[in-house]
Amino acid sequence: MKTTVELSKPVLAVPSRQGLTYYVKTFGCQMNEHDSERIAGLFEHDGMIKAESLDVSDVLFVNTCTIRENADDKLYGTLGHLKKWKEEKTSRKLLVGGCAAQKDKELVRSRAPWVDVVIGTHNLTNIINLLNQSEDWGPITEVLEEIESLPTDAPSARESEVSAWLTIQIGCDNSCTFCIVPSVRGPEISRRPSDIVNEATSMVESGVKEITLLGQNVNSYGRDLKIDGRSKPYFTELLTKLNDVENLQRIRFTSPHPKDFKLVTLEAVQNLSKVTNQIHMPLQSGSNNILRKMQRGYTQEKYLEKLQLAKDTIKNVSLTTDIIVGFPGETDDDFKETMYVIEKGQFDAVYMFKFSPRPGTKAADYEDQFVIKEQIDTRFMELKKVQTDISHVRLQRFIGTKQSLLVEKYSKKSKEFMTGKIDGGQTTHISANNVKIGDFVDVEITEATPFALKAILV
Repeated sequence: MKTTVELSKPVLAVPSRQGLTYYVKTFGCQMNEHDSERIAGLFEHDGMIKAESLDVSDVLFVNTCTIRENADDKLYGTLGHLKKWKEEKTSRKLLVGGCAAQKDKELVRSRAPWVDVVIGTHNLTNIINLLNQSEDWGPITEVLEEIESLPTDAPSARESEVSAWLTIQIGCDNSCTFCIVPSVRGPEISRRPSDIVNEATSMVESGVKEITLLGQNVNSYGRDLKIDGRSKPYFTELLTKLNDVENLQRIRFTSPHPKDFKLVTLEAVQNLSKVTNQIHMPLQSGSNNILRKMQRGYTQEKYLEKLQLAKDTIKNVSLTTDIIVGFPGETDDDFKETMYVIEKGQFDAVYMFKFSPRPGTKAADYEDQFVIKEQIDTRFMELKKVQTDISHVRLQRFIGTKQSLLVEKYSKKSKEFMTGKIDGGQTTHISANNVKIGDFVDVEITEATPFALKAILV
C-alpha cells in the first residue's frame, strides 16, 4: 500500500524524462499564471515537451486557486475527472500545487488520493525532486509554511513570445478581511532590485518586448529591504532602473494598493517613456462602512482623491478597478455608494466579483451578515450594465487616434486577425496581413466596443 511522505529528502534532479509530454492547467490570478510558467520551464529543463492538451500528456500539473468559493468546487470536480485520465495510462503522473494545496493539503490528499504530488506555493522549485521521489516512494506531500527561496532560480516557459511576467515581490502584509493571500502566500518579501533588473535584461535578450511587474502590492515594493540603510517603498526607483534597460519597450505593473499610491509614482508613470499610462486602482467597495469592514485602509473620499490625482498627473490615463459585490452587511445604500464611485470614476474597465466566503478569512465569520444570492446577482447585473455603457463611451475616445500596438497573438475567433494591446492596455484587433507576432506597429483606431478596439495599419 502506498504511503504519503510529508517532507522530502533532497534529491539531485537531472534530466530524466526526455521526450515525455507535460501539460499545466491553471486556475486563478496572474501570480498563478506566472508560477505555471516556472513549472513549465522546470519540466522542459527536465527534458519534457509541452502537450497540446492534457488528454495526451504524460505529466499533468494542476495549479490551484482558493480566492473564491467556486474555485474549490472547480478543483475537486477537475481532480475527480482526472482519476479516469490517470487510470488510462499507469505511467501518468498527476501533480497539484498552488493556493488550495497550500491551504488544504490534507483535504486534497484525502479527496484525491490518486494525486502523485501535492506541493505548496513556497517550494515550487522542488517540483522535479518530488516527482522523482514519487516514482520510488508513492504519493508525496510537501507544503512548507515559509518561503523556501525567492523566485530567481527557476526557468520559465512563457505562453507569450513577446510579453512576460516579472515577479518583484511575493506575499502580502495587508489584512483585508476577504482575502486568503497572506495565509497561502505568506508575508511580503521583495526581491533585490539588481536581481529584477538582471532578469528583465535576460528577458529582453530572449525576445521579450513588454514586461508586467507582478506582486500582491507592487507600490509597497522594497519596504522590507533596507536599501541605502533605509526602510521605505522603492517602487518608483525600480521603475526608473527598468526604464533604462536597453531594448525593453514597455513596462506595466499589477496590482497596486490605493492606500500606497504616491504622487512620485504617478509622476514616474507620466514621465518614464517605457512605463505605460495605465493605472489599476482596486476599489472593492465605494461604501465607507464596507471599506472599514474590509480593512482596506482608505475611505471613499481618500480613494477619489487618489483617483483624481492620477487623472491630473498622467495624460490620458487609462483607469481600471476591482469591485466585490455583496460583501457581508452590504445594504442597498452601501451598493449605491459603490455605484456613485463607478459613475464618478469613469473607469475604462471594471473587474467584477461576487463575494464568496473563504475559510481562513475574517469575512467567512460574518455568516449572520451574508447577503442573499438573489440580491448579489441583481446588484452584479446592475453594475455590469452601467459599467458596460461607461466602457463603451470611454473607449470611443480612441477612434481616429494613432496608437502604437504590440502584436501578441492571433485572434481566438479568426486567424485573419491579430490581437495586441496599445499603451493604455486596451485589447486591439488588426488584420493579420503584413504583421507578425512581436511587431510594434503604428495603427489608427477605427472602431470601439465596450471591451476592445479595432484598428488599421497607418
